[in-house]
This record gives sequence, C-alpha cells and structure tokens, in this order.
Amino acid sequence: MTTQKLRRRAGPIGLMFTSMTGMIGSGWLFGAYHAAKLAGPYSIVSWVVGPVIIMFLALCFSELSPMFPRSGALVHMSHVTHGAGLGRIWSWLLFLAYVAVPPVETEAMVTYANNYLPYFIQPHSNGLLSGTGFAAGVVLILIFALINMLAIQWFLRINSAITWWKIFVPILTVIGLLVAAFHPANFSAAPESYSFTGIFVALPTAGVVFSFFGFRNAIDLAGEASRPQRDMPLAVIGSTILAAVIYVLLQVAFLLALPAGSLANGWGQLSFSGSAGPFAGLAMSAGLSWLAMVLYIDAYTSPGGTGLIYMTTGSRILTASGETGTGPHWLTRLSSTGMPWISIGIMWIVGCLFLMPFPAWQKLVDYITSITVMTYGIAPVVLLCLRQNVPDYERPFRLRGAWVIAPIAFISSNWIIYWVGFSTNLFLFSLIFAGFAIYALYYHLVARRPASEFGWRYIAWLLPWFGGLWVLSWLGGLGGGLGILSFGTEIWVIVIFSLVVLAIAMASRLPPETTKQMFTDVLKSEIQEDVK
Repeated sequence: MTTQKLRRRAGPIGLMFTSMTGMIGSGWLFGAYHAAKLAGPYSIVSWVVGPVIIMFLALCFSELSPMFPRSGALVHMSHVTHGAGLGRIWSWLLFLAYVAVPPVETEAMVTYANNYLPYFIQPHSNGLLSGTGFAAGVVLILIFALINMLAIQWFLRINSAITWWKIFVPILTVIGLLVAAFHPANFSAAPESYSFTGIFVALPTAGVVFSFFGFRNAIDLAGEASRPQRDMPLAVIGSTILAAVIYVLLQVAFLLALPAGSLANGWGQLSFSGSAGPFAGLAMSAGLSWLAMVLYIDAYTSPGGTGLIYMTTGSRILTASGETGTGPHWLTRLSSTGMPWISIGIMWIVGCLFLMPFPAWQKLVDYITSITVMTYGIAPVVLLCLRQNVPDYERPFRLRGAWVIAPIAFISSNWIIYWVGFSTNLFLFSLIFAGFAIYALYYHLVARRPASEFGWRYIAWLLPWFGGLWVLSWLGGLGGGLGILSFGTEIWVIVIFSLVVLAIAMASRLPPETTKQMFTDVLKSEIQEDVK
C-alpha cells in the first residue's frame, strides 16, 4: 500500500510569510487600543516584552523544528520524549488552540464591518455577535476551508500576496497618523490611571502575546519545506523580529494620534469616536478618510489571512495525529492536490462551534492566549530531554546556551498563563481535565487496552504542572482570584514552581534507547521519500 505524502514545495520566503501572516492579523487592529487602556504609555514596553518572551520560545523551536521535518511537527516532538500518552494529550491541546483562531479572526472582521453595516453585533453588548454575525462567521470560516483545498504552492502564493498587503498597511498607518496627528502631550496625560503592572497584564489580555503566536505556523509546514534545515530557523526568528518592529511602531503612533479629550477620564476609560474600529476611528478623527477606507479593507485582509493560515496549520496538526496513531488514521487522507481534506473539514465544523461559547473577539483572545502558550511550553521540555537522550544526534541548528534559554522560556510560558487570570484558566483546565478523564476511561474501560501502554509513568508530571498553575491562578489577584499573591511575590513563586516542574518532566522522560527508536520511526518515511 502506497502512503500519500505532503509535497515539499515551500521555500524560505513562503514559510516566513506564513508566520508573518499569522502574526499580523486581528491583533494589530485591536491590540494597541486594549494595551493603552491597561498600561497607558507603558504599553510600548508590553510590545517589547511580549516578543522577547516569544523569542525565547522561538529559539527552542528553531533547534527542534529542523529535527522534525514533518508537517504537524509539534505532535511528533512530544511523542519522542514522553511517549504516545503525551502525544495524545498534546494533539488534543494543539487542536483546541488552533481551531479557535479562524473564529476569532472572523469575529474581528465582522466587528469592524459592523461600523458601516450595523447588523453583525448586538447593540450595547460589548461586541457580542448577532444571529447575522454568527451566520457571516460560519461562511467566512468555510471560505478559509475552501481556499485551503488548493495545492500548497498555489496556497502559499496567495498567502504571500496577502502578507505583502498586511505589512504595507500597518506601515502606511504609522506614517499617516504620525504626520496628521502628533500629540506628544498624551504621554504625560492621566498618569494615575495606569500602573507598571499593566505592562504584564496587557501581555495576555490585550492581545499582545496573541499577536505573535503566528511564528509557529512555519514549523507546522516543515513537511512541505524544500530545505527545512535552512528554512525553519530563518522563518521563525526573522518573522518574530519583523513583526515586533511593526507592532512597536503601531503602538507609538496610536498613543500620539489620540485626539484631545479622549483621555479626560483616564486611560482605563479611553474613548473616542469610532473606537470599535480603533485605527480607522483615529484616521477619521485626523481627517484621513482615505486611510480609514484602507483600514476597513484591511479589516478583511489581515484577519482573513491569519484565519486562512491557521486553518492550514491546524489541519496539519490533525494529520500528524493520524500519522502517530494519537488520532484516527483517516485524518491522513489527502486530496488529489495533496491537501488533508478531512482535517480541513473538521477545522471548519469545530471552528463554527467556537463562535457560540465565545461570541466576541476579546472573549476568545484570553482563551487562545492561555491554551496556546501552554502548548508552547512543551518546546523547552522536549529540547532539554533530547539534549540528554540523544546528545550526538544531528542538529542542523544547534541553540547555544540552551540550558539557560530553555528554562527561561518555560518560566515565561507559565507567567503568561498566570497573567491571563483565574476565570479563563478555570475554564481551560476544566476542559483539559474533563477531556483527559474521558479519554482515560475510554482507553481502559471501552478499548480495554493495557495500562502499561498508556504511559502513565511518562505523563504524570503534567498533574503538578497543570494543577499547580490552576492553584496559583486561584491564589492570584487576576481574573477573579483570591488576591493572596502580590505582584512581586507571584513572579518568584512561578519561577520556583516552573523549575521544579521542569526537573520532574526531565526525570520522567523516556529511556534514551526508546527515544532513538521513536525518532527513527517518525523520520523513516521522510528519509525514504528523500532517497526517492
């Protein structure tokens, strides 16, 4: 029986633009506004701290991704260090993270459109979708799915064209606002209405970290890269730096362009005409109606491009689940153009369901931030475990200082999850534990498979990690927590907690000989294909 293969036709620029498309989405349309409300002028620092945290994670992925030149690489990574049990759990978490992004981007599109077509948002509801808005979201996600059925080289050409536009419009916005509306006094306005703490709270809740999640998209297309050993580090690191520069400039332009009177009640009550579409509203107040029109067009293009690429990468996660046995094998079926059509269809169906419990952009961003950063946290663990289990294995890109950078990346991931707040984390961890309990019961009682194959020994470290973060969120003062932990205290508590969990995770890794065998199994088909 011949196994179908994803086709290696993606070059370095296409892969880098894949990540850029994921980074410049709805976050740039709303992030500066929400960050300013939380941190005032300090919000500029948020856009510097955010990509620095992401960069630590990106560096870990830059070593790992060329070692796993397979689409859906994140599933394969977790598999080789802690076995099929972790692979099953991570497949579920990754799917829950990716499948929510197309819906949040469609919510951004219809929210901006509601400014001139007032049918999509319920009046006086903080951005909740109406029935018409929900129907529009379903159709938009379907369009993402249909475009994804194209062959990968045609898809990446469309994506590259969209990305050039997505880079051009933010830069044009920065220049236009700084020329037409320059109010440096805004930097000293209402200093009592924001605080230093707002810098860190803004990271998850204003969409700052959310805006940089797209760096990982290139990794999920590693199986379609023409030269993954060269292309992966360039795509991951280069896209993060470029996006960070654009976002800092956007925040500066936003702060300086705020009209007089918009800060009368302080930064937390920031208000101006057209604030539902913040940059378009500022353009109109500055007399730049042409720029406002461009921004309304971009409100389709930028979120649309991000939703499109996450539909792609999410389907690759499902495909990888089928390849590793953590999901049904029929998820690996490809169309005549080489696209995983069943996985794409599942992404559309479940994505539509996410519009119901999270019918507003801000509601979905908190959830996506917490679960996505959690899935990022596996990279430092895998990196250090592989350094111990297969120290001599070929690494096309070897990260210097990995034993320092990886722990920092893991600590940073846990900070972000904590700063999301207790209410969001309560929902997230409840969902994770419920899903895991259902699967464990099915595995042991319905499928009647032996407990020795489940891999309890190698996944037990997840309990102190997930359970500990849940308890720390409850003790903290964000999002409905008890407020027992102060800001300075919580920082150091999470540092110690993270190092302890990392040590337990490394002690729970597979034996070296098992890791080597699993590595061979994961890469065998790709090596055979390269020889052909």
